[in-house]
Amino acid sequence: MVGFTLSNKPKEVIIMARNISIIPKAPIARILLDAGAKRVSAEAVDAFTDVITDIAEEISTKAAKIAQHSGRKTVHEGDIRLAVK
Repeated sequence: MVGFTLSNKPKEVIIMARNISIIPKAPIARILLDAGAKRVSAEAVDAFTDVITDIAEEISTKAAKIAQHSGRKTVHEGDIRLAVK
């Protein structure tokens, strides 16, 4: 990511990937509540989000390799399903 100063010269901004979640927390909390939890702490939501993100990254990497092996740039539904197996 690039930020700008008053001189309009780009400066480097370092972002730690683990602090930014691409999965919204509300649906994660809802999953836990729907599973039977009466209450869910913010720390539990953060931990579950980390776990779900790690699993999704693994599946995504496998699916991309499957698509590439098949001579495609586009990941298809079948690639995801095969990557999960």
